Amino acid sequence: MSTTDPDCGLFRKGEHKVEFAYTAHVACDKRSFILGCELTPGNVHDSTVFDKVYDEVVKRFPEVEIVTLDAGYKTPWICKKIIDDGRNPSTPYKRPMSKRGFFYPYEYVYDEYYNCVVCPNNQVLRYVRTNKEGCREFKSNPMVCKDCSFLERCTGSKSYQKVVNKHIWEDYIDQAEHFRHSPAGKASYQLRSQTIERIFADAKEKYAMRYTLYRGLTRVKNWVKLKFAAMNLKKLAMWAY
Repeated sequence: MSTTDPDCGLFRKGEHKVEFAYTAHVACDKRSFILGCELTPGNVHDSTVFDKVYDEVVKRFPEVEIVTLDAGYKTPWICKKIIDDGRNPSTPYKRPMSKRGFFYPYEYVYDEYYNCVVCPNNQVLRYVRTNKEGCREFKSNPMVCKDCSFLERCTGSKSYQKVVNKHIWEDYIDQAEHFRHSPAGKASYQLRSQTIERIFADAKEKYAMRYTLYRGLTRVKNWVKLKFAAMNLKKLAMWAY
């Protein structure tokens, strides 16, 4: 905890950047007007703040059809919330989280009819339970895996048992992946460099938001929102005149 400002959090980016900071979670439209903002300590994950910003924006602008997200917001719950609202989530490619030399998660295919998972060697992993994180757990038969030629690429378990987790809302991630490959999904994500990324760049370089002289979450939040309001007013003035 910071002794200078207890409200901030330890922010990590990459292997070398570690600092006490605040994080701004911002939503904007295709013309780079800021529609919503929420400020949190730097150690709060992006996905936990999404609901508040999203609900605020769609309440004021219900005509929104496509929601373009950063990789940090690509979670089953967020995709489900957007799709159930009748909108399309536009998400980036996310590298599969697997060890080097091991099979990728998508190579373990879920069979919805039999509620099981089929491994790359066409062996069945049986459903065991659904854990508190909302993931279905599937486990293989150790007696079969022990003599499998793919064992070294499949699991490092000493008990020779492979465990695969599939989220109960995994199909919403799949729907988001399908939209990512569509022309509308590609076009909307390409706008990020011209919109939200430009907003953050301008805020840091032109509006002195790389660092703050204020302490306390409330003061910093008011300072950030005032800066964003000024950015919107400047853009509006340039458009009008």
